[in-house]
Order: sequence, then C-alpha cells, then structure tokens
Amino acid sequence: MIRVERMKKLVARGRPYLETIFTEKEINYCESKTRKAEHYAARYAGKEALLKALGCGWRDGVAFSEIEIDNDELGKPGISLQGKVKNVFEGQHIKQASISLSHIDEIAIAVVILEK
Repeated sequence: MIRVERMKKLVARGRPYLETIFTEKEINYCESKTRKAEHYAARYAGKEALLKALGCGWRDGVAFSEIEIDNDELGKPGISLQGKVKNVFEGQHIKQASISLSHIDEIAIAVVILEK
C-alpha cells in the first residue's frame, strides 16, 4: 500500500528517476492516464507486494525495474519478470503469480498471490 501523494512527489522527480523503478511500457501506460500518480502508485505497490511475497525484499541487487506490471486486453493486470527477480522466482519453483491492483484518490494497494 502506498499514499498517492508520495507517488506524486516521486513522479515530480522526472523521467530519469521513474526509469529506475518502472519499465518503459509502464511509464507509457501511466503517462497516458489523467490521474497518472494513482496508476504509478498501484504499480509501485504491486512491485513491493511481489518482492515481499518472494521473501527477498528490495536488496541484493534486485531492482523494481526488473518487474513489469501490464494489463491484458480486458484490463487484468499481470506480472513479467527479468534479471535477479526472475531468478528468485524460478529458484522458488513458483508456477504462477497473480496480482490485484486498486487505487483511489489517496491510496493505492496491491495483493500478490504466488502458486507453487
């Protein structure tokens, strides 16, 4: 869970900063939205929820930008992984990760379920 106001401050730092957290695809998606900070916040919460579910947190060279949260044609969010995060995921023999994102004016929240 993250306060949207906090994400507004991060967004104000500019694109170079956003690129350390979000993929190009995520940035393009969020920037296309009227209330972009809410969409960034939901994705940030999703990345944090995934790292917590994996039990690795944001350390040992794991980067938020290795996690991409995208929506399918019906709007359902999904997760794609790269780098060290993908190695941790595969090393734990996880078959599937499901994610739910929600946001309102003040708060964004995400839940991740991992299935072995």
